[in-house]
Amino acid sequence: MTASRPDGLKSLPIRPSFEALRKEAKQLVRWVAAADTLAIARARAQLPNLQLPRLSQRDAQLAIAREYGFSGWLDLKAEVSKRTGRGFERAVALAKRAIHDNDVEQLRLLLSAHPELTTWREPSGRSLLHVSAESFGDSFDADRERMFTRLECTEFLIDAGVGVDASICERVVDARARDMLELLQRKGVLPTALKVSAALGDVGMLGRSLASLPPPHLVHEAFFTACRFHQGPAASLLLDACIAIDPPLAQRIDSWRSREMFIAYFGERLELLRFSKGGVNRVVEPWRALVVHEALRAIQDKNVDELVCWLRDELSLLSDECVGLQVELLERATWTNGEPMIRALFDLDPAILRCAVPPQSGALEFAMEYGHAHLVPLLTRIWSMPDDLPHAAGMGILARVKQWFDEAGRPALRDLGTHFPVNNPTKLRHLQWDDGNEQCVLDTALAWACMNKQLEVAAYLVERGADLNTNWGTHEPAGILHECAMHGNYEAAQFLIDRGVDLGKLDYRWRATARGWAHYAAKDQQMADFLLAAERAKGGDNDIEGS
Repeated sequence: MTASRPDGLKSLPIRPSFEALRKEAKQLVRWVAAADTLAIARARAQLPNLQLPRLSQRDAQLAIAREYGFSGWLDLKAEVSKRTGRGFERAVALAKRAIHDNDVEQLRLLLSAHPELTTWREPSGRSLLHVSAESFGDSFDADRERMFTRLECTEFLIDAGVGVDASICERVVDARARDMLELLQRKGVLPTALKVSAALGDVGMLGRSLASLPPPHLVHEAFFTACRFHQGPAASLLLDACIAIDPPLAQRIDSWRSREMFIAYFGERLELLRFSKGGVNRVVEPWRALVVHEALRAIQDKNVDELVCWLRDELSLLSDECVGLQVELLERATWTNGEPMIRALFDLDPAILRCAVPPQSGALEFAMEYGHAHLVPLLTRIWSMPDDLPHAAGMGILARVKQWFDEAGRPALRDLGTHFPVNNPTKLRHLQWDDGNEQCVLDTALAWACMNKQLEVAAYLVERGADLNTNWGTHEPAGILHECAMHGNYEAAQFLIDRGVDLGKLDYRWRATARGWAHYAAKDQQMADFLLAAERAKGGDNDIEGS
């Protein structure tokens, strides 16, 4: 018999059976169809927007998942897989969840039961400390640092013996997470790197380090870091060192504005600009960085004339040496839907147009994810479009989409590893899709079709198993409807609503509905009202504060 929790929800058995849960959902469908009053009450309690007595298998699965306290069937399935999998793998998953919830006591219990968690590493080298100390975004604001990092868990893990490697410190500095940096300093685990001394504003240590004539790119990186941490004296000292490396820099700065304003300028610019040369990442020199920042700002503002002006004044940015920067400019133009900006960049004949082997880039992915598939024909001057299901779906090529299914309508993806996002471990990790599988590909294809308003393709995919309520998102687990709300995509939002998408689904980080995203994040009251009307039409009326 299934136990009940204090909050009235069911509790999963220690060793749950996924097949038993499937049967439970099928049984609920039969009981509702038979007009069983208790079954109907159960369904209405979890799905108040449904038009009963008809209950689909998909809706029954959603109701069962919610009865067990999960937001959707896939979340329930994932938990069952964790509990029925090997013990240590489940412990890792629980530890990650405890860190997300900032539950130090649960973390303590897990490490007590599984001491090997202190030495656990993902194939990429990430440990539990990376999970707790890394920041999703810039954390210079104290509230954002509390939202994006887990200070107490980090301290506990360090005390428990989890090693602090240089990459953790690097990411803490890059995110400007001041409290986390102070913790690492207090624990005595910070490396004596120029960049770290700059973040701390340690002028004495900087002076001693500069006396040994470190490589120029490390001096430049330290200068940017001191500016971004608003460490004025340290930034001034490092700017002097930058000028010693490149004397014409002084004249350029003085003819632009002043040294004080130059330092202040980079105090508000968050990007760390690097380009690759010979496989080694190098930080851009300060003047080049200013030019690139201004070019990025021109792209954001969609000011073609200003973009061209800055780049023509610094033609070296269009050379072979700066192909990495050209990629960054093109990615920004794609993300912001800047077709004129891309054309202007191409008209300047950047070296990237002549690369025999183009550098890796997320430009095509950005075009698909943000609903800018019309930019793909431009971008394929450099990068070939992958031949996989999600890209065909995002481009609306229904004939090619159909070729990825057999005559019975089942996916026939052949080599799964050639399809996005299975071939992109970073994306899988961001979406917490630990095992790249067929469903990940189907759901991504549906998402890209919706974002690009290819609704005939989207309908075809839904009929063949793509999940309307997938936790897909552009950055973290959320939902397709969340992203449609964020980007004002009414057509796709209506498509999803008409097919019964869960309007109450919550995203991973903010625990907000799609309407919450429209209201708070996008500041799009029209979209929020549109979603509220959809909720009311289905019999619900959630409080916006809970959305």
